[in-house]
Amino acid sequence: MPDTTIDVRTEPPARRHALIFSTFEGLASGEAFELVNDHDPKPLRYQFEAEHAGDFDWEYLEQGPETWRVRIGRT
Repeated sequence: MPDTTIDVRTEPPARRHALIFSTFEGLASGEAFELVNDHDPKPLRYQFEAEHAGDFDWEYLEQGPETWRVRIGRT
């Protein structure tokens, strides 16, 4: 289970990805955080695949319809 939960539902959309990526950058190998969002963060996953291919894990914990929870870890 992740140690940190980042709930971006109250963050301005322009700030969300920066907050998520700064949290990811602070992880050591094997650590993870839980992202809570109000929509499916597919575009975020595509950005992780482009910028951190092979360095992250992505696991849906809840998939809507109102709340999405994703465990994002550093491999």
